[in-house]
Amino acid sequence: MAIRSPASLLLFAFLMLALTGRLQARGSSCIGVYWGQNTDEGSLAAACATGNYDYVNIASLFKFGMGQTPEINLAGHCDPRNNGCARLSSEIQSCQERGVKVMLSIGGGGSYGLSSTEDAKAVASYLWHSFLGGSDARYSRPLGDAVLDGIDFNIAGGSTEHYDELAAFLKAYNEQEAGTKKVHLSAAPQCPFPDYWLANALRTDLFDFVWVQFFNNPSCHFSENAINLANAFNKWAVSIPAQKMFLGLPAAPEAAPSGGYIPPDDLISQVLPILKDSDKYAGIMLWNRYHDRLSGYSSQVKSHVCPARRFSNILSMPVKSSK
Repeated sequence: MAIRSPASLLLFAFLMLALTGRLQARGSSCIGVYWGQNTDEGSLAAACATGNYDYVNIASLFKFGMGQTPEINLAGHCDPRNNGCARLSSEIQSCQERGVKVMLSIGGGGSYGLSSTEDAKAVASYLWHSFLGGSDARYSRPLGDAVLDGIDFNIAGGSTEHYDELAAFLKAYNEQEAGTKKVHLSAAPQCPFPDYWLANALRTDLFDFVWVQFFNNPSCHFSENAINLANAFNKWAVSIPAQKMFLGLPAAPEAAPSGGYIPPDDLISQVLPILKDSDKYAGIMLWNRYHDRLSGYSSQVKSHVCPARRFSNILSMPVKSSK
């Protein structure tokens, strides 16, 4: 029978920690970014090729629901009206081959809302067949044949109802259509809790990632210290079922006119050490790729962002006697 002494377990834990750190540095940044709102941000493929991001939200589907024809706006990158955005399919697949999850962000600044359960069901059908694993020929695929990894709810206007139903309908497609890629759902609420538009949806257990926007909200974003931010983050962590929470940040002061920018040194020294105490902390989300490309924010912080790996279970294993 193998003998496990406290000393050998401790050594094993440190070796695993070192190995995890090396693997993490090579293959994971725990950083997400929004892409699609400035032609000077570069291509989607180039963003993924930096190795700085684990998640990219394509922004955005700014018109949907309430009987409207859905419409995507990528700010001059391509024109979906003449099928010009279908060429992004190869770039999406390039990102995915690098291990980057590519999501479609819905909402932001635009005209949208859900008027009823049936409206939510219709929007879910459109999203499934137009961007996800569906194949109904009645729907065009604005971004080509690539199958996105999920949908990001960046709701900041319109109605507040039926987003929980939209999330449920989207998740149900995986159960109904065996063999399709898992649909990940994310949300980007404002940091004051509860979020005005997504409160009901975020009470469900349907969201895989929640990147709370800690900017343009003086009551909870970073100012001179991390106290307000940490308290707000913890409030979110204990109040919603989602297991992975990200700190949503501007990548430059210009990205958040009403404040909330955290200089990289302050993020590393003041904020992250506190947030990493939360089991739900999973990384940061940046607004947006254009500002990050200019500031180099993600490059400056990426080696510090991922949550610490915990080996308490290893160290608490019972020690077997040598007798």
